[in-house]
Amino acid sequence: MNQLNEILIHRLENKGFSPVAIPRFVKDVTDAVSSHHYMGLQEMNRRLELLGWGAIELDYHTLQLIIAGFEAEGF
Repeated sequence: MNQLNEILIHRLENKGFSPVAIPRFVKDVTDAVSSHHYMGLQEMNRRLELLGWGAIELDYHTLQLIIAGFEAEGF
């Protein structure tokens, strides 16, 4: 699991996230996924923008890394 977290952090830092902002961003994504299981990627990006993340372009692979981490935690 640590390797997945490292990959996720690296991908988010490459998108311009500061290390301090990453946990909150991941929580916002997992909250959205848990409440709207069938949300598409475009809708997810709109939701994140409404939450104040600006015009972040969350890509499919980064989203899958977040979901894998979320599921590994037992949620």
